Amino acid sequence: MMERLMACLLCALAPIAGAQEIQRINPDEMTQPTAYTHVVRFERLLFIAGQVSTDGEGNVVGAGDMRAQVRQVHENLKAVLASQGADFGDVTKITIYTTDIDTFRESADIRAEYWTEGAPASTLVQIDRLARPVFLVEIEATAIAPD
Repeated sequence: MMERLMACLLCALAPIAGAQEIQRINPDEMTQPTAYTHVVRFERLLFIAGQVSTDGEGNVVGAGDMRAQVRQVHENLKAVLASQGADFGDVTKITIYTTDIDTFRESADIRAEYWTEGAPASTLVQIDRLARPVFLVEIEATAIAPD
C-alpha cells in the first residue's frame, strides 16, 4: 500500500515539475541492491527505502541484539541522508517496523542521539518478520533535502 501511495504522490507531482526527473540513487558506501533503490529523489523530496542492520558489504550487524541493530539502521539512514546533503533534521516522516515493540522501546536513548532537532512524524508497527529472520527492525523515511 505504501508503494502505491508513493507512486501516486510522484505521479501527482510530475505535471508540476515539468521536465524534472525522478532520480534513483544507491550511495557508494551502502550495499548496491538490484531489487530496490536506497533513495528515490524527486526535486527536493527524498523517499528512503527501509534500512536494516547491514553494513556497506551487506553483513548483518547485531544479530539478536535490538540495540545494535537500531544503531546500525540509524547509521545507514545517516549515510543515505548525507549522500543527498541532508541530515536527520530534514526528515519529515518515518515508519518503523519491528518484530518486538517492547524491546525496540528500550533503544530510545540510541534514537535520541540521532534525532537531536526534534522527531519527525512517526509510525511504529510490530510485524511477525522482516525480509530476513535475523532483522529485528527496519526504518523507512521521507525527507526534504536542503536547497
